[in-house]
Amino acid sequence: MQMTKKGPVYQLTFMPRFFPVNCYVIDEETELTLIDAALGFNAKQILLSIKVMKKPLTQIIITHAHGDHMGALDAIKREWPDAVVSISARDARLLAGDTSLLPDEPDSPIKGGVPKNIKTQPDRLLEEGDQVGSLKVVSTPGHTPGSISLLDSRNQFLIAGDALQTRGGIAVSGTFKVFFPFPAFATWNKQEALKSAHKIRRLNPQLLAVGHGEMINKPMDSIDLAIFESEKNLQ
Repeated sequence: MQMTKKGPVYQLTFMPRFFPVNCYVIDEETELTLIDAALGFNAKQILLSIKVMKKPLTQIIITHAHGDHMGALDAIKREWPDAVVSISARDARLLAGDTSLLPDEPDSPIKGGVPKNIKTQPDRLLEEGDQVGSLKVVSTPGHTPGSISLLDSRNQFLIAGDALQTRGGIAVSGTFKVFFPFPAFATWNKQEALKSAHKIRRLNPQLLAVGHGEMINKPMDSIDLAIFESEKNLQ
């Protein structure tokens, strides 16, 4: 595991050279929030990282219901039973095994590894604008119908889940990157992902942190490049 710190954001990266999977610990001064829960076999290292910070884990937020973002959730919840587990109301349906689409959603099949063996049930269902500590919930569908990002109100740092990737080059979810194509294969709807990328741009984030790849400081030029490539591919 590789740990990278940017202000109050700790990025935990597993398999960094082959298939980087990130989750994030956010320091809320007296307590900690975990964003995403990586893969099942990463549980021990996530728990150790939390332990050495010597603050209680009070919140666990899942950006979307894919197995590489919540595989270790059950193990972490067993260790921290009082931590509040949150996911978007929309992706809670996926977590429950319902892959049907809502009437107003584009008719694209939901893709990716929706987990079937997660026993932990969410304590809180999130909607656009909800607040979890310093983090504001931003609805960024595309990778899944209920994907969310989290914007830290203290510093405009954005944890975007798989709305974008930086591994293999900056890309909007659904844009095929030769050196890391996996998020594209797991994306539900490219047009919705592009809309979410424009929404992220309007937030003017000062740090971009994603599910796969390194964090980017002052990411606006990189986001513009990703949007340009996505728009070109969708023409």
